[in-house]
Amino acid sequence: FLSKENIHVELTNDPLSITQVMDRIRSPKAGALVLFAGTTRDNFDNKPVAHLAYTAYTPRALATMMSICEEVMQKHGLIGISMVHRVGEVPIGEESVLIAVAGKHRGEAWRGGEEALEMVKERVEIWKMEWFEDGDGVWRSNRDGKAGVRV
Repeated sequence: FLSKENIHVELTNDPLSITQVMDRIRSPKAGALVLFAGTTRDNFDNKPVAHLAYTAYTPRALATMMSICEEVMQKHGLIGISMVHRVGEVPIGEESVLIAVAGKHRGEAWRGGEEALEMVKERVEIWKMEWFEDGDGVWRSNRDGKAGVRV
């Protein structure tokens, strides 16, 4: 993990804790806390999914996550941001990414949280393998809806 004042980024093999990520951004200065929780769904294009598996180039991924947090904090005047992404196998219904943002007001917190998520999906050195119940696997970019490459 990497942490600096009011910013925390982390990659972990363990199940994610919403309480822990929210507690990292709580502040008496914040009037709004926003949380995004990305979970593993049970299908893609009506094909049953068994689980997802994420891999990362950890040093670069953490540095990129920190850079995104710094950029979003400055742009939206946020009070704090915490970003945790799971690596390894993520079963159906469990969270793969949590992004929590604290702002003085809801507008900046909403916008900052959404922008941080989109930047993570576009920039961070994390790759997703989608495993289907029939045994097929597909590498996907971390963007929604891209077909990927069958393995």
